[in-house]
Amino acid sequence: MSQSKCSLDLYTKFLIANQNKYSGVELSKTSQEELSHDSVSRWLREQEFDSKNLWSHVKDMVDEEGYLIVDDSVLDKRFSRNNELVGKHWSGNEHRLISGIDLVNLLWTAGEECIPVDYRIYQSEEKKVKTKNDYFRDMLTIAKKRGFKPYYVLGDCWYGSVENMKFIQKQNWKFIFGAKENRKVSITKNIYVSISNLDWSKKLVQKVWLKEFGFVLAAKIVITDDDIRYVVTNDMTLTDIKILKHHNDHRWNIETFHRGIKQTTGIEKCYSTLETSQRNHIFASFVAFVKLEYTRIHEGISWYEQKAVYARIGTRFALSA
Repeated sequence: MSQSKCSLDLYTKFLIANQNKYSGVELSKTSQEELSHDSVSRWLREQEFDSKNLWSHVKDMVDEEGYLIVDDSVLDKRFSRNNELVGKHWSGNEHRLISGIDLVNLLWTAGEECIPVDYRIYQSEEKKVKTKNDYFRDMLTIAKKRGFKPYYVLGDCWYGSVENMKFIQKQNWKFIFGAKENRKVSITKNIYVSISNLDWSKKLVQKVWLKEFGFVLAAKIVITDDDIRYVVTNDMTLTDIKILKHHNDHRWNIETFHRGIKQTTGIEKCYSTLETSQRNHIFASFVAFVKLEYTRIHEGISWYEQKAVYARIGTRFALSA
């Protein structure tokens, strides 16, 4: 009997249906067709998927308008040995360096959606070709060519560099970026102070000169007395703090995405040490997440409930045996 070959459709279905074991051995055991784990490993090794291939899976799910959101997230590989893609990266969740694979992601949303439209794998310091900000601008360039006309480009303070701001402004786009409390701004010519030291007693949005960039609106967003954040925007009409905060709050969609793709697709759990296999598994995980998100949008079933359905099927089968 000839054995079936693995495919992207089969592999992504496996990632969605499986609960915790994402190996080729597990796929070969659970496949309804005759499929060896060697076939799965060979398929992962031989494909040439990358972020450009993701667009064909998401282009019908997005509009030209909406928000484009950037952030990076580290795939935890602290127990992985001799993995060609793994390096030491700063984890914002753990506030320390961990062994992992760093992804720079560009997400689209019109409000509720969490749709990844592009991503880059950031190499560790000894291997890197480009910085995270280089990748960010590369992805924005491609987004422009694809016809995106975002309401705003959103990001945290890491991506709010002057170079990024100038790049976005050159596209005639608007941005809202987080700003560190020591970001230098000026109200009086050539006298710069930290953004946190401005007089915020009368208004929470004010026009300032951002060092090396130009005029922006700076805003102080008070979450709690112990959680105060600052943002800057080149949209000089955003003088209402409530409206500005409403737009900026969409940035948290990408945090939801990062949590979701890790918890539902096994993106961190490829056991191959080969760079090509890791890259193809990451791509397949993005496609699997897009399938989950499509169902969530159109049928109202959460990513986690979709996973639970498959778990229940397995449980019912065991109980009926």
